[in-house]
Amino acid sequence: MSINKVSFLSELDASTFKNLQGYTSLAVIVDENTKRDCYPLVSSLLPEHILIEVVSGEENKTLDTCQHIWQELTNAGFDRKAAVLDLGGGVIGDMGGFCASTYKRGIDFWQMPTTLLSQVDASVGGKLGIDFGKLKNHIGVFNIPDMVLIYPEFINTLPPNELRSGFAEVIKHCLIADAKHWNTVSKKPLKEQDLATIIPHSINIKDGVVTSDPTEKGMRKILNFGHTAGHAIESYLLDIPGRKLLHGEAIAVGMIAEAYLSTKFTGLKESELKEIQEYILSVYGKVEIKESDLEHLYAYLLQDKKNTGKKLSFSLLSGIGTCTYDQFIEWSDIEEAYKYYMSL
Repeated sequence: MSINKVSFLSELDASTFKNLQGYTSLAVIVDENTKRDCYPLVSSLLPEHILIEVVSGEENKTLDTCQHIWQELTNAGFDRKAAVLDLGGGVIGDMGGFCASTYKRGIDFWQMPTTLLSQVDASVGGKLGIDFGKLKNHIGVFNIPDMVLIYPEFINTLPPNELRSGFAEVIKHCLIADAKHWNTVSKKPLKEQDLATIIPHSINIKDGVVTSDPTEKGMRKILNFGHTAGHAIESYLLDIPGRKLLHGEAIAVGMIAEAYLSTKFTGLKESELKEIQEYILSVYGKVEIKESDLEHLYAYLLQDKKNTGKKLSFSLLSGIGTCTYDQFIEWSDIEEAYKYYMSL
């Protein structure tokens, strides 16, 4: 049985939010983008609520922003029978869920993801948290949302780079768990993808993995394919002017680097590596990584949450559609994988 409560919405009406009426108070967390583009579609359908606005962007997924959210909840007199509705992308979902899970030792929270990234991945599974310094999701908890409301029409509000960023998680789900769907997805450019099919497909893959391993003791680690190498790049470039990447853009780099490692350690065929990198590069282009960046990337890799001591842990492909985990890789090989990407 699924541990995630997900509802797909073809339209919005008051019945969508009827179960929110049983709470003593409700807060809706938005950023400036979702306040402008998404909140007007739901505001009149919601029970009485307060609005808490935060500034968009990964660089604002911090303890300081959490303090702002907790203070607003406190000022409004929220008790333990209150609830939070996170209306936004992955940053709001991660941070809003974390704040709800820790306020007065935990109040209920609903996720209403507004980006492709958050609809296919971030809103499902109960990973919540904030960045610490530049270490991504370094502080957090596991806690399943009380409900996830998927309204695909929100995606029409996204700029092209945000849509492309979310598509990286679609690619990942195919590579780790569904070779047949990969063969369908990889034959089309992003603009020709059938999102009405892709979104539930990706959610079903993640839901199945998470339900079998809610707190990432084993199988759930396969969802990190591309993320170990990718998170290091995302974190390092976050505040370097002109080089900041969106999450999916960094994960695209990470998937190519980790597919290369997969050919060395877990049996991925060279032909499959070429197939993966050609499609990813066709969607995302090439990110510049410099020789001088590599030592900084190593420092971030050492902080990855999957590591055991100083052993760097990866989830790698044994073939398209099949993924292994707990592959401990030396830095020299990881550096080689980054350089392989740089050489393309």
